[in-house]
Amino acid sequence: MMDIQIKRIYDSPSEGDGIRILVDRLWPRGISKEKSGIDHWVKDFAPSHELRKWFHQHLEEWDEFARLYQIELLHQQDYIKAFFADLKSFRITFLYSSKFRDRNHAILLRQFIQNFHYQN
Repeated sequence: MMDIQIKRIYDSPSEGDGIRILVDRLWPRGISKEKSGIDHWVKDFAPSHELRKWFHQHLEEWDEFARLYQIELLHQQDYIKAFFADLKSFRITFLYSSKFRDRNHAILLRQFIQNFHYQN
């Protein structure tokens, strides 16, 4: 199984992060590109602008957000599979900026990738 960690972009980078991938559509406030330690910024892995905006207005509807986000990811599965094809043997850290550590799209993205076995 692909080794994917999840971390807030505001947490300090560490050696154990491996390949650091920002999975937010917008660049996080207060973070300089030089000091971020980001290896890749993949905006398209983030929820669409419309879904992100909807979720911020309906934070209590986590399950519905998860369902809608998975539909968006399914439409991109070929792109996601291609992106991870050469990264399957590396440790990866998904970076996100949300203040919610237990309810954010990076968690759902990791589940999506692991459930659909993109590491094979």
